[in-house]
Amino acid sequence: MEGQAAALGAGTVLNALATGTGAAFGLDVETRATVELDPAADGVEGEIAEDAAADTDLIERCVALATDRWGDGEGGRVRTDSDVPLAAGLKSSSAAANAAVLATCDALGLAVGDGGRASDDAVADDPDDPAVDVTRLAACRLGVRAAREAGVTVTGAFDDATASMLGGVTVTDNGADELRRREAVDWDALVWTPPERAYSADADVARCEAVAPMADLVADLALDGRYGEAMTVNGLAFSAALGFDADPAVEAMPHATAVSLSGTGPSVVAVADPADPETDLDAVADAWGERPGTLRRTTTRNDGAAVE
Repeated sequence: MEGQAAALGAGTVLNALATGTGAAFGLDVETRATVELDPAADGVEGEIAEDAAADTDLIERCVALATDRWGDGEGGRVRTDSDVPLAAGLKSSSAAANAAVLATCDALGLAVGDGGRASDDAVADDPDDPAVDVTRLAACRLGVRAAREAGVTVTGAFDDATASMLGGVTVTDNGADELRRREAVDWDALVWTPPERAYSADADVARCEAVAPMADLVADLALDGRYGEAMTVNGLAFSAALGFDADPAVEAMPHATAVSLSGTGPSVVAVADPADPETDLDAVADAWGERPGTLRRTTTRNDGAAVE
């Protein structure tokens, strides 16, 4: 009983730590999971290809919860490999959780909904569709539960998880695990990731709550579809709250549609509408290239996660 799946990394429009409302967007970077189930196995053993010493509680919990819900409590093995750097603010935990849950469904022989992946408008699977055993939103919520139980998230990160699972921009109520808005976006993206790492569970929540009025403004902008403005305001507010230098964002502003600290950092993501001749991510790359760390050119994605 083997299954495979892949899920997207993502960038931030609104950090949910301040108010519980969050927004994120899918990026063309993936985490892949392979699950091998064994009814005779005692528990689940996990492996993260990029770091043999990394904590595997999250992906193990995803498999255990999925087999408890949709299988017969099978144990086995789960392995992830990823293009998404760990603890860099690019939603590596959400991507790993989504991929692990979907791969488990695949191993169980379940039909996973695709949310109309070929269409930008059809994002939620029909729960009454007899051809679908597990909807992607149901799988996403199970991964969020696993993340909470594993202690890798403060808010539940439903915003990050839905962007990873569905693609496009998603706006969510993380307290209720409710999807409030989803829309396709087509942006080029540049990601700067400095050498240090920042873990979401270690973020200073009190400092983030202090910028709640700005977060409310960002939420209003995002719900109005003004994602670029929302993203840039978020980046400035949360860079200040979390103690990150805002200079990279300021360097990008003249040349990008939007720029923000992603998640709780340390990565900064600039995006550009390819139809806008005023944007120039090459100029951003020139400025950021003087800084230590790595640069990645990519794009947004609207199709989301899938069984492979």
